Amino acid sequence: MTVGAVPTQGKRAWTAEEFMALSREGHRYEIVDGKPIDMGSAGALHGYVCSLLLAALTSYVLSNKLGIVLDSSTAFKMKSGNWRSPDISFFAKERLQGMAELPTGFLEGAPDLAVEVLSPRNTVEEIHDKLVEYFENGSRLVWLVHPSEHYVLVYRSSQEPDRLLKSVDLLEGEEVIPGFALPVAHLFQKLSL
Repeated sequence: MTVGAVPTQGKRAWTAEEFMALSREGHRYEIVDGKPIDMGSAGALHGYVCSLLLAALTSYVLSNKLGIVLDSSTAFKMKSGNWRSPDISFFAKERLQGMAELPTGFLEGAPDLAVEVLSPRNTVEEIHDKLVEYFENGSRLVWLVHPSEHYVLVYRSSQEPDRLLKSVDLLEGEEVIPGFALPVAHLFQKLSL
């Protein structure tokens, strides 16, 4: 059984209502191969890096009316029946055409940009499976952020990283979020209280 898995009877399809009804109590879940996986808590460093990137992306995306940015509490239904929740997600406005409001439930498919910030619990297999599924379901760009090692891997496909960005580099939105650029060092700044 996968670490964090909640015991169930075999593989099954989950409805949005069933998924939303999972006991929250400070937990968030993904559904993988019909089983709910408790994603647990990731710690202060993870949360801080997510918050810095979420704030920068949200400010840029909203001020330029490029789409929406969502946090890790948002799950997306994949073609496989899995429900995935990237740490940060961006949906381009073109994919939201015809919507006056966002649904209270979930969006189908993967976001245009999926961001995963590594935590000590993550395994190589888990991250690889997420990358494959994101690209199979519509992602055009994935950023894999390693907070303790201070680098970002940029993926344009699930096969291998396109680029390794270090603190001296710029993290760019490329054609997915045109004009967005953030110094990688901003994500790994020391506290200055």
